[in-house]
Amino acid sequence: MLLLIDAGNSRVKWALANDAAPLGQWSASGAVTHAELESLPTHWLGLEIKRTLACNVAGPQMRARLDALLPSGAAWLESKPELKGMRNLYRNPAQLGVDRFAAALAARTLASGKPAIVAMCGTATTVDAITSQGDFAGGMILPGLALMANALARNTAQLPQVEPRELPGGFADNTDDAIVSGILSAQAGAIERAVALHKAEVLFLSGGAAPWVAPALRVPFQLVDNMVLAGLHAAAL
Repeated sequence: MLLLIDAGNSRVKWALANDAAPLGQWSASGAVTHAELESLPTHWLGLEIKRTLACNVAGPQMRARLDALLPSGAAWLESKPELKGMRNLYRNPAQLGVDRFAAALAARTLASGKPAIVAMCGTATTVDAITSQGDFAGGMILPGLALMANALARNTAQLPQVEPRELPGGFADNTDDAIVSGILSAQAGAIERAVALHKAEVLFLSGGAAPWVAPALRVPFQLVDNMVLAGLHAAAL
């Protein structure tokens, strides 16, 4: 059994895959908050874990906590100049966030030789380009939905705090809907701009906020449950 761990800024996602499982097909998967981290091993208690591959963008303390919980011999994915045939064209390849690196590995496999954009909508939204040769070309980073909404509420005198929800139709006739419309349109606009700039033939959408962003898009897309875990799976195969 293969254990995959994606330690993000808000949650730690996990998946279990049989040795011969196709990319992204899990026998079990789930997520815990950082506060619930100690409960993580209960999800694979009693199973024979042959290999563990993890990635972490939540800092060294999170990695230390996970090292104490994961089966011994866990390997950690790092951003490299090249892996599995994918070249990392970042100016400093090690500076690329390992979650983006993993998602690009997944997109490279799933796009089947087509230029692709992968948009991960989480605490931050990342929008990255994969060439038809399967190389990571670079990308964009912008605040996620919640960060955008929080910034407006904190830094203005009269704008309220709003929660992400379905995109209002047309121009909003009240402040709450106007904020929701604005932040969703900003996310969708960045993604659509990246698709046009890259002349992408495939758009992959993933992340916790993806269900809110998806209805705002005016370009075709494929919703993928967890691109980072899929990328870890691709790296482990």
